[in-house]
Amino acid sequence: MKQASKRHRATIFVAASLAVAGLVPAATLGYGTIRGMGQDAEHARITRHALACENGRTGDACFEPDTLDSLAGAEGSFGAVGAPDRGRGMLTSYAHCSAGDYFDVPDYPRSAGDAQASLMECRTEMLSNLDHAVLDAAALLDGNGDIRGSQIPSYIDCVYAGSEHGRAKCNILAHLGLILHASQDFYAHSNWVDQPDPGLPIGIENPPGLGHIGPSPWLDLRVANPAFPVGLISGCFDMESFINEEEGCFYGDEGQHRLRHFNLAKDTGPIDPVIGVGNLRRGTVGDNFRRSVEAAIEDSADKWATLRERLIATYGPVNGAMMICALTRDDPTDDCN
Repeated sequence: MKQASKRHRATIFVAASLAVAGLVPAATLGYGTIRGMGQDAEHARITRHALACENGRTGDACFEPDTLDSLAGAEGSFGAVGAPDRGRGMLTSYAHCSAGDYFDVPDYPRSAGDAQASLMECRTEMLSNLDHAVLDAAALLDGNGDIRGSQIPSYIDCVYAGSEHGRAKCNILAHLGLILHASQDFYAHSNWVDQPDPGLPIGIENPPGLGHIGPSPWLDLRVANPAFPVGLISGCFDMESFINEEEGCFYGDEGQHRLRHFNLAKDTGPIDPVIGVGNLRRGTVGDNFRRSVEAAIEDSADKWATLRERLIATYGPVNGAMMICALTRDDPTDDCN
């Protein structure tokens, strides 16, 4: 077991190094970001279904094409939503609503409270990004309430890497992207919407699902201190287990494994032109993948609605509406002023 532990630590070190370089497949951490390597830009597709004007949404509820490309990621780019799937973001469990693993068996190394705390961290980070987006919005307008053109980039000018993103619109889209990514991964990584395989016994390899339809009220960021859903879990956060579902997340002298990412993951599958059956084991069970995608789309739209409400509440109806226009329009200095 000592040799195995050294091998596991070495694999994690290599995986972490590759993750920092952006070379570990993004599908290992959530809905896909790129087109290839087993994924088909699932994050981008979910974001477009939620926020594109051509999907039946109009006005403040949707983003014009160039801005949406910046937020969701145009082909060949990660965009704001995909940013957590590159570099150091891949190593933070809260960015993906992971690490909420617990199973009621003797000597399991984490308690239900530990699992809850990890998932709470994900929600807390969403709230933090929401607060930062509202604060950054102040820079969008001048003293007369007009849009500052210097704070409105062309969509290709936003670089979503590191802690600095440039002009105010880029900064706000960066925070919104982090919120959307975590929210979408919540449905891919947790057992909120899914069902276990009815042909297998319930266990760590086939954990129970909560089977809900639609978004979780617990993720509604308008609500202070919502009750934590009973039985909510997500998979162990361990880079080794993300790369190989048969490795990582071990504990105990006998090499037992914790509830892993792949035991719940519903990350990849067809979304356009219609939502199909997922490609990963949990996503192939019943309609688990479709339910996760539908919940993620609805919740993504609601997260943008929450930010709009916060802008109006903080800056008033006139300035708030101008800020919303600046964020959603491709040429807001002409279209909004």
